[in-house]
Amino acid sequence: MRKDILDVLYEDNHIIAVNKKRGQLVQGDKSGDTPLSDMVKAYIKKKYNKPGDVYLGVPHRIDRPVSGVVIFCRTSKALTRMNEMFQKRDEDIKKIYWAIVSDCPPEDEEELNHYILKNEEKNRSNVFIREKKGAKPARLVYRLLRGSMKYYLLEVELHTGRHHQIRAQLAKIGLPIRGDLKYGAKRSIKEGGIGLHARTISFEHPVKKELLTITAPVPKEDNLWREFQAMM
Repeated sequence: MRKDILDVLYEDNHIIAVNKKRGQLVQGDKSGDTPLSDMVKAYIKKKYNKPGDVYLGVPHRIDRPVSGVVIFCRTSKALTRMNEMFQKRDEDIKKIYWAIVSDCPPEDEEELNHYILKNEEKNRSNVFIREKKGAKPARLVYRLLRGSMKYYLLEVELHTGRHHQIRAQLAKIGLPIRGDLKYGAKRSIKEGGIGLHARTISFEHPVKKELLTITAPVPKEDNLWREFQAMM
């Protein structure tokens, strides 16, 4: 699928949700590649015939090789409220990911509590069982959804938002995510990216104050993702 075509999941005057494709940046970096935020700005400018610069706030990000739902804010009021929700997380926002791993998890459902220390130089996270200076608490819950001949589909609920948290914590218990060479996967994915997808996000609308749940379809170009989704 072309990376220059937006898959808009939800939009109103205050927020817009997009299904990010694997390999897309949410915000610009030193690579110079066009980020998703610029594409969303261009989409808004064209659709609503906006003169001048388009305002767009970025309350959260997901890793470049990860696919799934990303929220952007069209007003500063919405951005302020969304930033508050993402900081509290457990109280105000619920994020569910789907992860594909090649080994059977030790439990059908398990809560993982670790400490994560980001290695800036290598752009990866180190995971520790006990407290370590500079490391931050990391908590998630995974549930086994489905299994196939070679792979297993996990549902992961995040309770903290650390750097590479799902990737690092699952790898720590011997479950590196499909295609994630940085965290121990044995091989890459032909289509690129890794087997991690931001499936749903639920929160109170920052202005309308109504519960909103947004779900992102899995990558269409990946046969394994399609097979797992068909089982659900």
